[in-house]
Amino acid sequence: MTAIWQPDEGETLLYRTRVSFATGEAMRVRGMRWFRDTERRDIQGELEGWPDGPSYEVRTLRAALGRQAPRVALMALGVAVMVALSAAGGNLSGGSGGGGKDKPDDRADEVDDYPVMWAAPGTIARTLPWQLDPGRSSLKHYRAHLIVTDRRLVLVGLPYNEKRTDSVQDEVLWEAPRDVVDRVEPKDFKTGWDVKIHFRDGSWVRWTVDRRRRLLRYLSTSRTLVAPESLPLQHQSTIKEFMARQPADAGPPIIMRNTCGCYLLSVCSPTEIDAFFGSRIRRTVISAEGHEHDSPHPEDLED
Repeated sequence: MTAIWQPDEGETLLYRTRVSFATGEAMRVRGMRWFRDTERRDIQGELEGWPDGPSYEVRTLRAALGRQAPRVALMALGVAVMVALSAAGGNLSGGSGGGGKDKPDDRADEVDDYPVMWAAPGTIARTLPWQLDPGRSSLKHYRAHLIVTDRRLVLVGLPYNEKRTDSVQDEVLWEAPRDVVDRVEPKDFKTGWDVKIHFRDGSWVRWTVDRRRRLLRYLSTSRTLVAPESLPLQHQSTIKEFMARQPADAGPPIIMRNTCGCYLLSVCSPTEIDAFFGSRIRRTVISAEGHEHDSPHPEDLED
């Protein structure tokens, strides 16, 4: 049995991606996360409906390196480590898969502490569901997805089986109008997969998502959808040809103007969902003259 979330009549599904609260990467906070108020106090015990979760403490330098090292060697090593930390943002790990960088954007929130929720009482961030927290919900058996439409944001949860990623049974966990989002900020420290969602009431959350650039595009407040009928006839004809090649249940065309002067055309099927990644997107680029690019430049597609 499959119960896939569907948009309302007249509502356009733009994107769906897996999402969770982010996890610290710097040595002092690796594997950890905190939920804070604006005074940097821990608020996870105040979040309504949340079960008990793990309690973390920022590691001291000695704890991070291991207590068995001889004191003299540890002191010498500590000096070398501190030099490296100041250059690498507190993380001595190797590559930055996902296009990340070693230098933190904000040492206070990425090296010395690692809040993934920043929320005064009564703010939107405090209403988010506990299922986004990997410390409370096992990613081996359960996934949360963020759904973006032209009207709202929706968070759903679903059982996860790595052998049956085509089996999706959604449970709606949370939803809000799109205009609760003030801006979306990419966070590049180490992984390059994180985003910080700033809400209009001043609260924010830090999430790890899949295919971050797509999410940034669909949540951007500076980019608006282009109506097909507003384009010249040649463009409309190309759009119709593209849509004719899509599955019968494909959603309406999603058109955005790219910086190149061309148009990004995509469709998102409400029923083609992968439990790991989220929605499947079919895309192409229409030139400024109205013709479909045979080999669009990767930057035009903004994957």
